[in-house]
Amino acid sequence: MEDKQSHLIRNIMKNSEFNLKNKYCLITGASGLLGKEHAIALLEINSSIILTDINTIKLNKVKKELNKLYPSSKILSFKMDVSSEKSISNIVNNLKKQKISLHALINNAALDSKITKNQKMTNAGKFESLSLKIWKKHFDVGLTGAMLCSKHFGKMIISNKNGGVIINVASDLSVIAPNHKIYKKGVFKPIMYSVIKHGLIGLTKYISTYWNSEKLRCNAISPGPVEDKQSKIFIKKIVKQIPLNRLANKYEYRGAIQFLCSDASKYMTGQNLIIYGGRSVW
Repeated sequence: MEDKQSHLIRNIMKNSEFNLKNKYCLITGASGLLGKEHAIALLEINSSIILTDINTIKLNKVKKELNKLYPSSKILSFKMDVSSEKSISNIVNNLKKQKISLHALINNAALDSKITKNQKMTNAGKFESLSLKIWKKHFDVGLTGAMLCSKHFGKMIISNKNGGVIINVASDLSVIAPNHKIYKKGVFKPIMYSVIKHGLIGLTKYISTYWNSEKLRCNAISPGPVEDKQSKIFIKKIVKQIPLNRLANKYEYRGAIQFLCSDASKYMTGQNLIIYGGRSVW
């Protein structure tokens, strides 16, 4: 059942430039930590949403949770591999058969290395030991996947007379370098992550000028670190670099998604919205 706060927000948005009623927005990597939050953000402003992910078990779980929260909203879900052009094309064809027009694409899918409670990093290693296989695997999802989705779903968006939006989910590491000192000795933030996030900013700027005459706007959002069961040692170290002295809560990026997907940002394109607690101010 929809909570009182979300119900109030939806009513306020009805006559607002934030209102996305009868508009479909597609999210890649929708079963992830922020993917679900992006979905909630859009549902709060009356959007219909299309959830996609390669992990069907997690995807179905998220869809079920969202259906309970927003029973009157249109929520579709599809298994999709962003690194496969065929998989993406199949979803495009499916949406066209249902005569669904697309307003927005949120390129959120990524492979990320996580800090575990004992401060070890999964899928990580020293730069000198990095295998080309792992490098390619991350790029296939994080950057090539965003390009392929933009290519195919972008065509759908520009077919609308009113255009639409593409949002690339980057990171604070698209504008600053990782501080390896905050990790346990011998552990480093993998190079793929930073390079991919920088690449997404380049993709954002390119698309914003390529499809500008078709009324398609393209922006990026660069979230800072989100609290997600990291070790106390790691959190203590990283918050020293953040003027607000804490990590972000996962729901604190909803407003940015609502802004970028709606007419509230209709004079904004090619930009990177950085939300990281002022991390680079010091």
